[in-house]
Amino acid sequence: MKDRIRAAFEAIRQNESVDWVIADPALNAQFLEKCGELVIAASGATLNRALLNLRKTGQLRGLKSRGPKVGDDDAYRFAAEMAVRFMERRDGLTLDAVLCDPELALEFDKLAETISPGFTPLQYRWAALNLRKAKSLKPEILSRIAPPERVLTSSIKDWQLDAIPSAQGLYLFFTRSECLYVGEAENLRNRLGKHLDHSDNKWLARWMWDQGTEELFLELQLLAADTTQRVRRALEMELIRSRRPLFNVQR
Repeated sequence: MKDRIRAAFEAIRQNESVDWVIADPALNAQFLEKCGELVIAASGATLNRALLNLRKTGQLRGLKSRGPKVGDDDAYRFAAEMAVRFMERRDGLTLDAVLCDPELALEFDKLAETISPGFTPLQYRWAALNLRKAKSLKPEILSRIAPPERVLTSSIKDWQLDAIPSAQGLYLFFTRSECLYVGEAENLRNRLGKHLDHSDNKWLARWMWDQGTEELFLELQLLAADTTQRVRRALEMELIRSRRPLFNVQR
């Protein structure tokens, strides 16, 4: 199987790297089609993971690749970060697991596009890979020990206060380009109601007064009912350190 996967990769790669072939929807479709022609019976996710493992284990040495040509990703880098972090928190997935699975990769694309529209799937995916390469996607370890039961995200304008769960959890206010504020609450509905009426964080309140909420997004991470306040606050602190929100005091 390994030889046939390598043969499929070499047949379609056009001097591109393994990461590029997995991230580029068009090239990846060609790779999976070629695998089918070579009678490799496996899912797209399995085939992509096998190709990635060939690279990681040094079995593709000697194949030169040209450098990436996506360009500056400032306009959509944050969207890529929030999309991959969302799937990481919700499903416990790594970036490789997301990009190797065509269906999950498509969901990632849609999440990133919701935050920062107007770019291609390849641009969002390559931005996420660049974030990891720059060590900007370090694991949030505490969230693996006390993972959320549900993770929800949407534009503020799509939320109705009555629809916000009254469960305990964490919340993040963010824009298309940066995280503004991270908090924790015993009752998310009550806490967010206060923020949206008039936040007790003066910088967030001023931002909402000046900018409005049209371009504001909210992510909720619902925690188990038996989560203690101490654990909630530890998770909040980890998020503050990892996401670098503009209006939190770094502790």
